[in-house]
Amino acid sequence: MSTEAAAEQTATNNEVILPEMYTRIDAIIEKYKDKPGSLIPVLQQAQEVCGYLPHLVQRYIAKGMNMSPSVVFGVATFYSYFTLVPRGKHVIRVCLGTACYVKRSEEIIEKIKAELDLEVGEITRDKKYSLEAVRCLGACGLAPVVVIGQDTYGDVAATKVMDIIKKYD
Repeated sequence: MSTEAAAEQTATNNEVILPEMYTRIDAIIEKYKDKPGSLIPVLQQAQEVCGYLPHLVQRYIAKGMNMSPSVVFGVATFYSYFTLVPRGKHVIRVCLGTACYVKRSEEIIEKIKAELDLEVGEITRDKKYSLEAVRCLGACGLAPVVVIGQDTYGDVAATKVMDIIKKYD
C-alpha cells in the first residue's frame, strides 16, 4: 500500500497516522522483513512511532512483512506491552490485585477518575494521562500500589494520589 493510500484510509477510520509515520514504519519493515521472528521488534518500533498500534498500522505491517493480519493482531493483543488504543503521555496504573484491593485501591481509581474526568482505559482530553487498572504489579508489600510511567508508589492513599499525579504536570 502506498503511503498516500494509507493516509487516505487513515482519515476514513479516525485513526491519525501521519504520512511521515508511514515512512518511518516503512524503514522499520525494510530493516526486519527478511529476518525470521522479527515481528515483535517491528511492532515495538511502530508503537514508538505512533504511540499505539491502530488496526490500520497492524494491517500495513502485515502487508509489508508478508504475513496474515491475524498473526500481527494476535501478537499485538497477546503481549501487554502493546496497546491498540492511544495512551497519554503519562500512563497511570493502579493495582487491583488482592493485597491492593483489600487496602482500598478501588478508591484510588475512583479519585483519579473524578479528578481527571476519565474512565479506566481512557485518555484525558489533553492527552496527558491515561488510566489503567491492572491485576498485579508484583509489589504486594507496598499495597496499595500506583505506577506512573516507570515510577512506583506504595502505600498510596486516595486522598494523596492527586499530589503524586500533579508532579507529572
